[in-house]
Amino acid sequence: MTHGPAAGSSLSAARRSRDLADTVGGPVVDVLVVGLGATGAGVALDAAARGLTVAAIDAHDLAFGTSRWSSKLIHGGLRYLASGQLDVAHESAVERGVLMERTAPHLVRAQPFVLPLTPLVSRGQAALAWAGFRAGDTLRLAARTSRATLPAPRRLSALETRHLAPALRTDTVRGGLLSWDGRLTDDARLVTALARTAAAHGARILTRVRALDLTGSGARVRDELTGEEGEIRARAVVNAAGVWAGGLVDGIRIRPSRGTHLVLRAEHLGPLPAGLHIPVPGETNRFVLVLPQGDGRVYVGLTDEPVDGDIPDMPEVPETDIGFLLDVLGSVLDTPVHRDDVVGAFAGLRPLLDTTPDAHSGTAARTSDISRRHAVLTSSEGVVTVVGGKLTTYRRMAQDAVDAAVRTRGLTAGPSPTASLPLVGAASPRTLDALPAPRRLVRRYGTEAPAVQALAEHDPRLGERVLPDHPVTAAEVVWAVRHEGALDEADLLDRRTRIGLVPADRTAALDGVRELLGEVVTRSG
Repeated sequence: MTHGPAAGSSLSAARRSRDLADTVGGPVVDVLVVGLGATGAGVALDAAARGLTVAAIDAHDLAFGTSRWSSKLIHGGLRYLASGQLDVAHESAVERGVLMERTAPHLVRAQPFVLPLTPLVSRGQAALAWAGFRAGDTLRLAARTSRATLPAPRRLSALETRHLAPALRTDTVRGGLLSWDGRLTDDARLVTALARTAAAHGARILTRVRALDLTGSGARVRDELTGEEGEIRARAVVNAAGVWAGGLVDGIRIRPSRGTHLVLRAEHLGPLPAGLHIPVPGETNRFVLVLPQGDGRVYVGLTDEPVDGDIPDMPEVPETDIGFLLDVLGSVLDTPVHRDDVVGAFAGLRPLLDTTPDAHSGTAARTSDISRRHAVLTSSEGVVTVVGGKLTTYRRMAQDAVDAAVRTRGLTAGPSPTASLPLVGAASPRTLDALPAPRRLVRRYGTEAPAVQALAEHDPRLGERVLPDHPVTAAEVVWAVRHEGALDEADLLDRRTRIGLVPADRTAALDGVRELLGEVVTRSG
């Protein structure tokens, strides 16, 4: 049996045109959402699932900003527990369980991590880390996440550590600590699933539509494809523009924090059955993560550095961040990774709410010390802004934002149903395991994987890889154009497939992807 797209969930250029024509200058909608990262797409889904009429816009594409630059992890809140933010830690653990067991088990699965015990980790530090992992397991229990979903942490012998992390300098390893957390197949795929699920509930998902001015009753917008301007009228407006939120509503002070990751070829590190937690020298609760991706790439991150000045569309990666990550990585590896081995790098800007008394004083806290609690703020004009938080807690952020909009603007809507609302492609592990499709596709598309595979079976040319050394097939490119709202080559390379994380791969794939895009557009036209 082939599983096609969920009813009404397909996003395409044609649907965008229809929805745009019906929205700009059209009847008032209940909720206008600005920003289509994880939080904005989550707001659109939450509002639409409550029966409200929704339009959601973004000046660029789905997951264009911070939501595609994460570590691809769904954290249980251990770091926040260590810093005394018990409410944030518990909220993270609860939301991790929601994603892994109810809403997106096809996209989020358990990831093992090894913390190697080397001479750089004292006995006291090891004991502290072990206590933290045990506390993290208590968080899992408090969040009612099954042990089958997230196994228990345990101590490892030196032999077990070398088996799970063969790239380590083995002569210095006295053992290790094994822990588990949630891991996304891809953060941009989560946003795409959120947007498509919102569309299935009637939300109008409009990319390439820029908000020029916001008020409590709507926005003046511009279609970035044609340059045409118009008005979208709404009973409630939610500003979910992340690090750009302060540019749309007065009085919102964002203090961005840059998180940088390196992209390495997997062969530089050899087999990695587990990820790695590498302690940062001189820090008691900070680690560099080594994250095998299963597609021939490994991510190494991440930094936490304050960013001043204007917010760019594409954050640059400074050489200082690259050097820092390579130094920490080199402290435990048998064969050092050199600068020339870094085939790509990316940086995301966390939209942390600045609550310091004077944002321009020299005494502001480090961004690593700023709380990851999210905030929902309502302006004097009635615009609801949601900022702070993190990818793991997008759903709760969205729920709180819609609650505020409903309350502030007097909308008629029930409570949020999203804690038990499966996203497009979601199913139980048993159902997913039984699907007649390659495992890699199931981890990316869930129950839609057989439909993606069917494209290649119908046209063998679509079964070919876009690049010889990368697993993405032409069928996935076609699917992204027909059903996932991809409008151009950048959408396809940089967000739907992530080929573009390695610039050399992006260049090599560009002509082929452009040709596929042209064929799909020609046939649909």
